[in-house]
Amino acid sequence: FGSRVESAHSGGCVAPGTMDDTAGEETIWESDAIAKLIEETIESVLKPSEVYADEEVPHWINAILEELIRRLNDAKKPYKYLCSCMIMQRNGAGMHSATSAFWDAVNDGSVTHVWPREKSKDQVNKTMYCICTVGFLEY
Repeated sequence: FGSRVESAHSGGCVAPGTMDDTAGEETIWESDAIAKLIEETIESVLKPSEVYADEEVPHWINAILEELIRRLNDAKKPYKYLCSCMIMQRNGAGMHSATSAFWDAVNDGSVTHVWPREKSKDQVNKTMYCICTVGFLEY
């Protein structure tokens, strides 16, 4: 067992193995696929034109997490999921965060996605950040 922290932004690969040799490709979660799922889920709730509103944040977070869990479960992978979401107003304030875990480094992992991506060619939301982390543990 080991401990590791991975991020979709750092290019870290969270590519767990399969439950057994006969399980096949359908049990593998690639970090890029999870990062894409997170981004699509965030964008289904938060639009680039959305303006940060304190009173809306709890609703946005609930909607993002409910949809994210639903989409992860719909993938029918043999994993349990832990999801977190933070929405922060873009006002120049700093934010520091860390995650630590003790798990099977071959089969378990996590992906963190920051929205909006600053280097996006599309319109970027200038009023808020949304940071989602998905942890997945094989069962």
